[in-house]
Amino acid sequence: MSTRTLLQLLLVVQAAALVAIAFALHRWLGAAPWLAALAGLACVVVVRLAISANNFAMAARYASPAPACFALGPLARLRLFAEEFGASMLASSWFMARGSAATRIYPDSCNAPVLLLHGYVANSGYWARLTPLLDAARISHATVDLEPMIGDIDGYVPAVEKAAQALLAATGSDKLVVVAHSMGGLVARAWLRRHGTARVARVITLGTPHHGTSLARFGLGANAAQMRRTADADAPESAWLRALAASESAATRALITSIYSYHDNIVSPQTSSRLPGARNIEFGGMGHVALGSNPRVLAEVMREIGAVPARA
Repeated sequence: MSTRTLLQLLLVVQAAALVAIAFALHRWLGAAPWLAALAGLACVVVVRLAISANNFAMAARYASPAPACFALGPLARLRLFAEEFGASMLASSWFMARGSAATRIYPDSCNAPVLLLHGYVANSGYWARLTPLLDAARISHATVDLEPMIGDIDGYVPAVEKAAQALLAATGSDKLVVVAHSMGGLVARAWLRRHGTARVARVITLGTPHHGTSLARFGLGANAAQMRRTADADAPESAWLRALAASESAATRALITSIYSYHDNIVSPQTSSRLPGARNIEFGGMGHVALGSNPRVLAEVMREIGAVPARA
């Protein structure tokens, strides 16, 4: 089952729950139809709010200390939660429920093409906020749907290689930029391990658990297992993550820009996104899903992409 199909089924289940609650309130408590429908919708939203709050609570258990400059007051924490909840609702209930892989080519572009890789249990719809910016800048780009959604990370590499070859051929460029969210950053590194760096100008990762995340223990699938952290304080990364790191040279790491938030609610400890040898860019006050829609992060991503010419 694809992520899009799964999300559509979940929307159907939520809609059915809304209707059932509204019917019960109208039928047995005599609530007005509009009030019953509003109450049903509120119940669905409250459940989604509880899921998001639980993610923040679990992440807080394993959180790394944030520098003083990223300390948040009560209002800032409320904004953090509201932005992350809104980003999650839009991504899962609209963008990804309708998303599919697509390619846009601008023959006159002055920039290297961009390959977009989504994260765990997501799809190309995640990039709905970034692709309009790429279109406005006339930067060629392509998205990839990484399936199966709970498959092995190395199993996604052939799809990435196929998309990279097609994008380079369509644009005539000799190098491309990879932008990857969350698990997608690990997919990008696995692709570099197998196919090398000759065609890569830059890899930009957003909230990628380069050293694993404690919340992965609650995930399903081979990919979640590969992103787990162990109880070993000396080697907390999974065996797969350690092998990936051991395969990389200093030159490979120098191609990577890791952008992350000290208030990520999925990658915890949040400093797991710091990658030695890479360019690490810190943010605060934003959650995991919101990294792909926050204006400050997107502006930084566009600056990184804009610095790469169409041809070396």
